[in-house]
Amino acid sequence: MPRFDYAPAPESRAIVDIRPSYGLFVGGAFVEGHGTPFKTVNPATEEVLAEVAEADAADVDRAVKAARTAYTRVWSRTSGRDRGKWLFRIARILQERSREFAVLETLDNGKPIKESRDVDVPLAAAHFFYHAGWADKLGYAGLGGSPADPPRPLGVVGQIIPWNFPLLMLAWKIAPALACGNTVVLKPAETTPLTALLFAEVCEQAGLPPGVVNIVTGAGPTGQALVEHPGVDKIAFTGSTEVGKLIARAVAGTRTRLTLELGGKAANIVYADAALDQAVEGIVDGIFFNQGHVCCAGSRLLVQESIHDDLVRRLQRRLATLRVGDPMDKNTDLGAINSAAQLEKIRELADAGEAEGANRWSPACELSSRGYWFPPTVFTGVAQSHRIAQEEVFGPVLSVLTFRTPAEAVAKANNTPYGLSAGIWSEKGSRVLWTADRLRAGVVWANTFNRFDPTSPFGGYKESGYGREGGRHGLAAYVASEVGA
Repeated sequence: MPRFDYAPAPESRAIVDIRPSYGLFVGGAFVEGHGTPFKTVNPATEEVLAEVAEADAADVDRAVKAARTAYTRVWSRTSGRDRGKWLFRIARILQERSREFAVLETLDNGKPIKESRDVDVPLAAAHFFYHAGWADKLGYAGLGGSPADPPRPLGVVGQIIPWNFPLLMLAWKIAPALACGNTVVLKPAETTPLTALLFAEVCEQAGLPPGVVNIVTGAGPTGQALVEHPGVDKIAFTGSTEVGKLIARAVAGTRTRLTLELGGKAANIVYADAALDQAVEGIVDGIFFNQGHVCCAGSRLLVQESIHDDLVRRLQRRLATLRVGDPMDKNTDLGAINSAAQLEKIRELADAGEAEGANRWSPACELSSRGYWFPPTVFTGVAQSHRIAQEEVFGPVLSVLTFRTPAEAVAKANNTPYGLSAGIWSEKGSRVLWTADRLRAGVVWANTFNRFDPTSPFGGYKESGYGREGGRHGLAAYVASEVGA
């Protein structure tokens, strides 16, 4: 059978004007930071993109005070209808500048341009559109209050987001906070700050009142200063379970509210009656989307024993067609690992999988000598006790386990400290519902995986955190009165 190769189809980066250096966005203007500036790099080439200011404790204090002033004098007095207009305006600007955001996201993060273009940016805009609609209807949301007296906002919200979906996580956090009447101090990840800083320009372009959105850049100490600031009424964090635990300890016993969306080790369960070719596509999407840099990635594949060999063959055949390479090429399926530190962690856990006796397989693919790269990898013969079956790899690494009965599938799926997501593949609806009812996971997909919508709540159980983002339930975390949160 003839093989047809794809000709290069690089996206131009000319639409993006990256500044040599960036400051902090505080009180509606870019200002200098007082910490040590750091560089953000393109993980596909190791090219330095820009120098970014680091916010120290004094800078964080200045941002919190700006947010408090904006909340007291402007935003808390702004009607829901007018807040909705601003959110709608932001959503439209994101759409108008979508290509610019997609290119910048890919350059700074390393994900394929087709994912930035077709998933991240459209979903970010959708979250602002969706929450624009809620802004004047909070009294109907069942969160306390009434249409005449809607629930009160919390005040100043500190938000810390990860590097895997920089713009999308920003939208998940900022849109509901503003819709409910809060002001925001947001800290993006230190390896991917550029789209957050470009979003600051969107806030200026939309005419958002100064101080309603503030963006402080930096690493762990900047986040710590934000978490521990007494002027912050709520912290919303998405990131690793380890850091989430530290934040929970830091705010324990204080008046600061907290929601956490943390790590995951999702089980993707394939029953013998599943449509296998469809399941293979879902498996690929579940673990290799965004290089596996997804907290709800289907990193544990549980396959009914009778179809194990057939499914693995089909999966290997499909992985041989994946294109690993330049993230700016529109044909690329897997881009670069976000950082050298993350690549080292992936390598460590993959080596541990081999050392513990699992069988490692990767398709033949040529990796660049520059940048941070890891091939799509499948481990078979994995035991429940293996590190790759228990620890979050956060990379393109799939562990395959087997089961015989539905009860065994559920027991193995739940045998993890995490509980963020799961997938079920079966042609029998009753089996899907029976399984889903017994899984301890915040999101369960049936015959699909990694499908997100701003109208649907997302969040986890156990060490995957608490609280929900998206949908009506996600609004509850940003108002003073909660019902059924």
